Amino acid sequence: MTSTPDARKANPMSLAVCTVSHSPLMARNEPAPGVRDRVEAAFAEARAFIGDFAPDVVVVLAPDHYNGFLYDMMPPFCIGTEARSVGDYGYEEGPLRVDRDLAQFLASAALAAGIDVAVSERMHVDHGFTQPLTLLFGGIAAVPTVPVFINSVAEPLGPVSRARLLGAALGRAAAGLDKRVLFLGSGGLSHDPPVPALAGATPEVAERLISGRNPTREQRAERETRVTAAAREFAAGTLPLQPLNPEWDRALLDVLASGELEELDSWSNESFVTQAGHSSHEVRTSIAAYAALAAAGPYVVTQSFYEPIPEWIAGFAITTARPA
Repeated sequence: MTSTPDARKANPMSLAVCTVSHSPLMARNEPAPGVRDRVEAAFAEARAFIGDFAPDVVVVLAPDHYNGFLYDMMPPFCIGTEARSVGDYGYEEGPLRVDRDLAQFLASAALAAGIDVAVSERMHVDHGFTQPLTLLFGGIAAVPTVPVFINSVAEPLGPVSRARLLGAALGRAAAGLDKRVLFLGSGGLSHDPPVPALAGATPEVAERLISGRNPTREQRAERETRVTAAAREFAAGTLPLQPLNPEWDRALLDVLASGELEELDSWSNESFVTQAGHSSHEVRTSIAAYAALAAAGPYVVTQSFYEPIPEWIAGFAITTARPA
């Protein structure tokens, strides 16, 4: 959607942020009474913020869960000039509406800033990208996007500072454009779902993590059914997954709101895992989004919703922010 000149003059912001946790279990497992209503109200507030901002393009910063990016070639970061949803967990399958020129421009800007970002002419994305696009915009092709993959699952991982520096590079580049750019971070907070790891994997599992693209519908359904059942057992206290950590989650959200993002550089990869679970590294997407906004100057958080939701195996947050 393109802002009119009058609207652009009335609201001079060129950058804004929205971050959301994602969980493919939202449509499959019912949380405690009242939780879904509070989450839906928070999403409605975020949609109103986005509607007021009226972005020309959305830079989606998200991880992958061994659906599009595998160990045959696992980059730390990748920007897609084209992208297609694999349609996992019932989300829409098909192409995203990628702004190809902007994707190439942002990739070049990141590389010029010393960030080793890969470029994909045929990116495949999963619910990490498609769920927030669906819940906030109504579909995966409803708005022009630039998909930015941030590896948050497949070890080894670089230090979290690299995600911050990626975001800062993208923000500096976007701030100079005659476009209203929303940075949408998808993932986190504390959670440790049953995602397989290459280290110690059986040969069959290792092969899937290396080259398991395009599983059959039956194979995908089996995997999704297994995760859904695990979440129900976790919520019932019968599956010993690492518990959610609301204290860690709130500390992370406080740092994001403070603008002192370099403080997170001292948070080691090991501390993420021990305190908040392996998949807590998905907050790298939020760190990058806020670093992009910070590149344009001080900012203010306008919404900060948080609730631990074991039925979705997620410390669940939704935040929005704009320049101060």
